[in-house]
Amino acid sequence: MPSATSAVVTGGAGFIGSHVVDRLVDDGYRVTVIDDLSSGRRENLASGVELVIADVTSEAAADAIRRAGPDLIVHAAAQISVSLSTRDPLLDARINVIGTVNVLEAARAAGASRVVFFSSGGMVYGQPDVLPVGETQPVAPENPYGTSKVAGEEYLAMYRRTFGLESTTLRLANVYGPRQDPHGEAGVVAIFTRAMLADAPVTIFGDGNDERDYVYVSDVVDAVIAAAAPGGPYRCNIGSGVGTNVNELTARLSALTGYTRKPQYGPPRPGDIHAISLDAGLAHTELGWSPKVDLETGLARTVEFFRAQINAGI
Repeated sequence: MPSATSAVVTGGAGFIGSHVVDRLVDDGYRVTVIDDLSSGRRENLASGVELVIADVTSEAAADAIRRAGPDLIVHAAAQISVSLSTRDPLLDARINVIGTVNVLEAARAAGASRVVFFSSGGMVYGQPDVLPVGETQPVAPENPYGTSKVAGEEYLAMYRRTFGLESTTLRLANVYGPRQDPHGEAGVVAIFTRAMLADAPVTIFGDGNDERDYVYVSDVVDAVIAAAAPGGPYRCNIGSGVGTNVNELTARLSALTGYTRKPQYGPPRPGDIHAISLDAGLAHTELGWSPKVDLETGLARTVEFFRAQINAGI
């Protein structure tokens, strides 16, 4: 376990962030969560975890970080919808760029030892010619969301060079699992699972042959804990290295949920890429990290989570 005892998790009431909070609490950290609850849920947090309800761009968020004086900051708060970023690049930049700088300035003032930043391995590379893609591939984002994540990475690198604030960027693949929002614009596994369990229509954007790399949320949490320790690497991919297309994903979820309808098909969404999978060899070598949960197991766990929610009337 890392030696730090105090942590701040931005976006900590959300999908990935709340799982990170659970692990940090189990590991003995005193955790402060900063979340505006726009998509996060208070009930995702265990009792005893301090929640500061604040926009990550705000002075209230910065003040909460300074007051907490954390050893570790996990910056998970973000605008994560590619389609929304193409419709409103200014909103995307405000949250993902200004919000990140706000967190880094507060971290510097608070004397934090380390920041772990969530970037997007699915979007910062654009459409690589060779898959799975490694970190030596130049970034070439094709939408505002990916661009804002690259900007965040560069701010972290500059803060390390200029101010000595240590950090690791995790370029995440498509994360899925329990607590993912089934009602937003991102998170196809949760969206499809909830719709299928309700016997509602499912819409695939494009022809369904677009491929994504899916990584289960507990594996991401393992990566965060590994990245919280001192040392490098400073940027690493976190994914399975395997691409799964949307048609195949739909078929797997249909089998798990007993869904018998055929999916509907809509036009491709602006900013989406055709295929991505991530080479996580650097994370394996430097962090000792490899994914443990295969797609079949992870999807089954996710379906059972949403089935239990429906049965409980949630």
